[in-house]
Amino acid sequence: MDDLEKMRSGLWLHAICPQIGEALRRTEELVFELNQLAPGRREEREAIIRRLFGHVGESVCLHSPFHCDFGEQISVGDHFVGNFNLTILDEAPVTIGDHVFIGPNVGLYTVNHALLPEQRNAGIMRSLPIRIGNNVWIGGNTVVMQGVTIGDNTVIGAGSVVTHDIPAGVIAVGSPCRVLREITEADRIAEVH
Repeated sequence: MDDLEKMRSGLWLHAICPQIGEALRRTEELVFELNQLAPGRREEREAIIRRLFGHVGESVCLHSPFHCDFGEQISVGDHFVGNFNLTILDEAPVTIGDHVFIGPNVGLYTVNHALLPEQRNAGIMRSLPIRIGNNVWIGGNTVVMQGVTIGDNTVIGAGSVVTHDIPAGVIAVGSPCRVLREITEADRIAEVH
């Protein structure tokens, strides 16, 4: 098992190595290229996103600036919107469903570093996947931590820190994020102009 495979599998490892460094540099170049393109150059932007991510569905909108570590571990479904300053640290897979809206300044962090300084300084880290279901809205300035699953049809309130799984069909907010209540028919907008 090479270092990238160890990283993706959730094992603790020494992440300071040439193989991981080269993969990070490749991605950094693509991300830089994406962030330099004007918003109106949609076809070119989408082509870079498709080269960068492991899977991209239909109708994807990703506003710049955007940042990620590897890219190839990111999978987004159909009708995805990632707002300004989205950061995805994808040392482990990040799977995002269909019709997901992510607000500005959101971070999805799959990586965790060792707590002891000498181990952290030696590059010891571990990563766990993040899964975001279909029809999820994540409010601005939210952080989603490693190993978290967010269920379908859920809303995460702005400024939340999501440290554990959140079930489907709820509104969850806070630091740490907790379920406030279920989303019901009473939440339907009665009149739209």
